[in-house]
Amino acid sequence: MSFSLLNKTRGATPAIPFGKIKDQVLGKDYDLSLALLQPAQARRVTRETKHKDKASNVLSFPLSKNSGEIFLCPATARAQAHEYGYKNGELFLAHLFIHGLLHLKGYAHSDMMDNEEDKVAQRFGY
Repeated sequence: MSFSLLNKTRGATPAIPFGKIKDQVLGKDYDLSLALLQPAQARRVTRETKHKDKASNVLSFPLSKNSGEIFLCPATARAQAHEYGYKNGELFLAHLFIHGLLHLKGYAHSDMMDNEEDKVAQRFGY
């Protein structure tokens, strides 16, 4: 299996084509695990990995050249959406997922990464 999703929130899984976006950015042979976390869970992972006491909206971790994992916190994304110029949390969540994928692909924060995020988002109507 090249994509798995675990929803640990109390809400429904967002109607974002996570698998298709993953295939477009990383390819079909890349093994990705995506977990949607509640804020307390995201805060714990952030504390353990980044040594910051906050619920990160997205965290991505490469496991090997062809595998990785992404943690998204939908509640944090909803709370921050307007701050980042998004109409709603689901649009921002899609952006954060693309952002995490590009980190797994090796991109660092830059104008190049921003441009690539925009291209991918446009391909999927975001």
